[in-house]
Amino acid sequence: MKEATESKRAKGTGVKLAYETLRTEILTLGLPPGAVLDETGLAERFGMSRSPVREALIRLSGEDLVVTLSNRSTIVAPIDVQSFPKYVEALDIAQRMNTRLAAELRNDHDLKTIAQRQKAFVAAVKSNNHLAMSEANKAFHLAIAQAGQNPYLTTFYERILNQGLRMLNLHFSYLEAGNEGYLLTDEHDEMLEAIRDRNVDRADALAHAHTRQFQSNFLGFLSRTYLTKVDLSSR
Repeated sequence: MKEATESKRAKGTGVKLAYETLRTEILTLGLPPGAVLDETGLAERFGMSRSPVREALIRLSGEDLVVTLSNRSTIVAPIDVQSFPKYVEALDIAQRMNTRLAAELRNDHDLKTIAQRQKAFVAAVKSNNHLAMSEANKAFHLAIAQAGQNPYLTTFYERILNQGLRMLNLHFSYLEAGNEGYLLTDEHDEMLEAIRDRNVDRADALAHAHTRQFQSNFLGFLSRTYLTKVDLSSR
């Protein structure tokens, strides 16, 4: 009976608990880049068997938040600052392509969804919850991608956004320190307006500027505080 109960929990709330807890801790840097994730230790922490923990780690791996090494140990994925320019290059291409397509192909339902996601993002900014802001920002941009009606580009874009969530949290910290959070909400409003007007060229330009603003602010954050507070190297 005990094993059956544990099995039921492992397939349901156990996996959900482990996944959501670890994901939050990784995104907020409570678990720093390179931290070792030991299945046995995590199972003891959550009061469950290793099976749901392993499944949670597999889900996190699918989001590029954890990495399994050659010795089969699992660590929190490192943040490779040196590859940041390449990351921004990929983000810029994905963001511009999806935003251009949205401006060309969107329908009324798409506009309503994008507007709702923007409203949720504004609320998250007002809450000063960086994780909520990151998730709401991702949802806003994915709504734009879905309006572009190209599932291949949407999938690529979502992966890029997932890989940048931790950097985005730090980016929001930088903006908050300078009281510049309004810039992001204004940029989103302008992107929505361009998509609504079917102004493809303006949508493209705004998406490009949006990426460059993220790049500039994140590099500014690194130069001021990040490198002295967070160990970015793989362990």
